[in-house]
Amino acid sequence: MPDADYQPKRPRAAAVLSLIGNTPLVPLVFQSGGITIYAKCEFLNPSGSIKDRLAKTVLVDAERRNLLTPDSVILECSSGNTGIALSMLGAAMGYRVTILMSQGASVERRHLIQQLGAELILFQSEGRYQTGIDMSREMAAKDSRYFLPRQFENVLNVEDHQHTTGQEIIRQLSGPVDAFVTGYGTGGTLAGVGKAIKAHYPQSKIYAMEPAEAALLAGEMPCCHMIEGVADGFLPPLLQDAPLDGGVKVSSRDAMAMTKRLHREFGLLVGTSSGANVAAALKLASELGPDRRVVTLLCDRAERYFSTALFEHE
Repeated sequence: MPDADYQPKRPRAAAVLSLIGNTPLVPLVFQSGGITIYAKCEFLNPSGSIKDRLAKTVLVDAERRNLLTPDSVILECSSGNTGIALSMLGAAMGYRVTILMSQGASVERRHLIQQLGAELILFQSEGRYQTGIDMSREMAAKDSRYFLPRQFENVLNVEDHQHTTGQEIIRQLSGPVDAFVTGYGTGGTLAGVGKAIKAHYPQSKIYAMEPAEAALLAGEMPCCHMIEGVADGFLPPLLQDAPLDGGVKVSSRDAMAMTKRLHREFGLLVGTSSGANVAAALKLASELGPDRRVVTLLCDRAERYFSTALFEHE
């Protein structure tokens, strides 16, 4: 974890770094079922997603340990949000950034990455996210200037969520957390937040939200789904460290419906993974009982989904 007294090498970076984290936790009241769930508003991070936390932790740590030089190029494979976050901090901290991204990612994510000055390389994944990870490793092996954050295997990913996101939830809810549920991309959030909550409330249950069409934890084969940024066709190494009690399947259709409900009933302009998380939380709350406190995450903002089915008019 980075030192508390860390000062960025480029002073202007302090402004955007200070905006990351300490997001609010809000109650979402579903009157028809008499259920309230609690959602942490990660879409309020400066680049618009929870991945700002990962980008900050990894880059601050690298800069503190002199792993980044003026010639360094930050290189990562990303479905979008991590790439946007790294591009934002690369711009602020004064480092070049190259992002590898599947051609299937939404065009808005491409535009945001390029608008922040990063280089974007698209690849054909054929449903295999590992393709981009392998590309990044091959590129780094040939050019020592490349710095790999390694979001899918970097233990800082877990440690940061354990010591920041998880502690924020415990402090903000001010009482027992009966269950926490969220989807997984890198697995870092589930592992880190899960560890923090279990340490404070041992009876709490930790669940992974999975697309019903690609429920890998349930032993099913990956298939196409419409919940971007989660279940990218493989089980990430960091997920093995998550204290999971089970999984909750959410179909793409239900995720889309809940996302639109969050837009039109709650005024929360969030993305599809957020809708999927809330749908999973509602399922859990219905099973556990109305007095149980279930926490989930609103992962990112809606503007990176304009060209997807989420914004098709009915």
